[in-house]
Amino acid sequence: MNASPVITPLPGARGGVWAGATASTFAGGLLLGVLTNLAQSWLPGAWNQIANSGAVWSVAAFAAGALLARRVSLPAAAAGGLCAEAALVIGYYGYAEVARDGMGDMQAPLIWLGMAFIAGPLFGVAGFWWRGSVPRRRVIGLAALAGVFGTEAIHYAWVLHHAPQAWTCLAVLVLVPLLMGRTHKERALALLTAVPFSLLAYLIFY
Repeated sequence: MNASPVITPLPGARGGVWAGATASTFAGGLLLGVLTNLAQSWLPGAWNQIANSGAVWSVAAFAAGALLARRVSLPAAAAGGLCAEAALVIGYYGYAEVARDGMGDMQAPLIWLGMAFIAGPLFGVAGFWWRGSVPRRRVIGLAALAGVFGTEAIHYAWVLHHAPQAWTCLAVLVLVPLLMGRTHKERALALLTAVPFSLLAYLIFY
């Protein structure tokens, strides 16, 4: 009996998948960047800070990794998260420069872009793991997404003294594991893991 042939993807095919993944996530990030800039004028009062918070922007990279999970490898999902996050920064400040009063000095865009190179791959991987079949990795992916909102809750509560926004971010921290977990055990573990993730991220970044 003849053995079944082993089909090896062509290098060009792999390159095409990478190119498609990065292009689509970059385009989506640009669009979200413009929308978050517009949302600052739509949201009232201190709520406009939600539009360009680090937690909300991290959702773009997480979504990119999750959407690419069944099509690409882990490194490609990380690259997709980076492209989505970096493009979001470019879209946000590009729109500010073209359609508003300008982005001002380059310090803020460069800081956010630097953060994108850290958060983008991390949350791209988190989204990829959440869509995977390994329970431990799914828990870590969910905890990372929930935890970044916990970090924002701490910042809103203790630094900015914006209680409604803090409670909103805290609610998201709880809802992410509850709504996105697959089993009761997974939901509980993700929620418990998100709490130390929140504190650790706050100590590192704030």
